[in-house]
Amino acid sequence: MQTYDITLTISPDLPVWPGDPPIRLERVEKIEEGANANVSQITMGVHTGTHVDAPYHFLGDEGATVEKLSLRILTGRAYVLELGSDVEHITRAVLEQAEIPPRTRRLLFKTRNSAYWTRADHTFQEDFAGLTEDGAQFLVDRGVKLVGVDYLSVAPFKQSRPTHEILLRAGVVIVEGLNLSQVSQGRYTLYCLPLKLAGSDGAPARAILVGV
Repeated sequence: MQTYDITLTISPDLPVWPGDPPIRLERVEKIEEGANANVSQITMGVHTGTHVDAPYHFLGDEGATVEKLSLRILTGRAYVLELGSDVEHITRAVLEQAEIPPRTRRLLFKTRNSAYWTRADHTFQEDFAGLTEDGAQFLVDRGVKLVGVDYLSVAPFKQSRPTHEILLRAGVVIVEGLNLSQVSQGRYTLYCLPLKLAGSDGAPARAILVGV
């Protein structure tokens, strides 16, 4: 049984969504300067690196905030679906051709995006592969309850709202910023635990896969 850490390492070099707060991680108390202990502080947006979107992110007061998300959905059997490098976006047509096992409730997409993490690319990539509106509806119709993607948004760049609204209104949990570069297609157990932030539209998470 093998464990895969599919969480991005948070550092000032990690790309963030355009317009989001930059990552600042620094020590404010230092032993070498006479402090009793090293103490650091971090400043960043809640949608930094590997993170979970809450319905409140796009649905406003109609949607729950992140501390109310079900841990039963965030942990359990998951399927990693690897799509070819020629897949520009995850459309309904792409999903209809993919071999998604029946009764899959947690689906993680490994796409050409994973190469960005392999290369440790520090610049934001606007042409990442995302899930389109019709692809999102296809997953909702199949009963998928968690969708994970290997870049910073589940939806294509500048097409955020339709995909997010379809998934979030249907109660689908969205996990973004996964590093699936070292993971093969197949079945795993997912453990994804977002920080329990009160009233927040999202939260950074630690996510791992365990081979089954």
